[in-house]
Amino acid sequence: MADEMNYNNEQIVESLTQPDASTVVESPFCASLRSKKFFMMDELATDASHYLDSSNHCWCRETQLVVGPDGSRAMPTRCVPGRSCYSSALES
Repeated sequence: MADEMNYNNEQIVESLTQPDASTVVESPFCASLRSKKFFMMDELATDASHYLDSSNHCWCRETQLVVGPDGSRAMPTRCVPGRSCYSSALES
């Protein structure tokens, strides 16, 4: 009985400390948003200025165009959670 209780306690602790695999934390920008400046970063972009340089040129990694799969322009202000083609950069 004590072994069974220990096992149940371990399951409870594990469920509280391990994130649910179906829950994905949203990043500020889509994982497919790209720019020249993006390739010079060594961390996750948290601000539009991390993408934009003087050219303001961004593109979608999925389409390789300045428009995303949904036909809208690829820009930091538009490639955010809620857009139909958005995917989190934090998703594994």
